[in-house]
Amino acid sequence: MATLPGRDRTALLVIDVQNGVVGGAHDRDAVVGRIAGLVDQARSTSTPVVWIQHSDEGLTQGSPEWEYVPELQRADDEPLVHKNYGDSFEATDLEDVLAGLDVGRVVVTGAQTDACIRSTIHGAFARGYDVTLVTDAHTTEDLTAYGAPAPADVIAHTNLYWGFQSAPGREAAALPADEVVFTSPAV
Repeated sequence: MATLPGRDRTALLVIDVQNGVVGGAHDRDAVVGRIAGLVDQARSTSTPVVWIQHSDEGLTQGSPEWEYVPELQRADDEPLVHKNYGDSFEATDLEDVLAGLDVGRVVVTGAQTDACIRSTIHGAFARGYDVTLVTDAHTTEDLTAYGAPAPADVIAHTNLYWGFQSAPGREAAALPADEVVFTSPAV
């Protein structure tokens, strides 16, 4: 139902699940495990998996912190989008990648909930995509020392409000990993 004509495919976005991003993240191992399960399911149904990798002054490209966690391995034929901003669409080729794959719906996983995940789900929705946030497959670090709510509360709040988003011609959803279903394309 996305507002992008002729783009009826779904893609799984794996955002910033990098050593330096999720090293101390809330429920890290379980979240990474659920993302790995979604990657496997997407691959088994020929659903595109698009990997997004952040770099900036604190996360230097090529450093061990910049690398994806070892539990998640990108296949050679899966797109990799490099970014420098929270919204995965800003100053990247993500839109071109998704258009080339005829994608109109994105399923979003990764980190950080209160930064790149929120920015990307809003960016996708504003650009006309249907957006499903996987409620138990995104995480963030503890920023309570800076006045932020506890990580579990940040995640819960993001899941709550995303489940109630709406806009003309687009759908937003918030589902746990075990309710996400990718289907093989029609032949």
